[in-house]
Amino acid sequence: RFTFQQDNNSKHTAKTTQELHRDKSLNVLEWPSHSPDFYPFEHLWRDLKIGVQRHSSSILTELEKICREEWEKLPKYRCANLVA
Repeated sequence: RFTFQQDNNSKHTAKTTQELHRDKSLNVLEWPSHSPDFYPFEHLWRDLKIGVQRHSSSILTELEKICREEWEKLPKYRCANLVA
């Protein structure tokens, strides 16, 4: 038997979705919606966003370059700690 994991987003908690789970006898593991503790890379996206916002460009090619530079600045241990 499989366990189906989903967050509590409204599309997952809709009546039709709940009926499908019940009809198929699915074991559902509920997770809080949009909880960074359960989605560790949300912390990295926040760090990247903060780094990019320190710059003031609205030119797409410059923003792409800034994103790459800020991504490279993220400490490797930060990634490792989020998934360890």
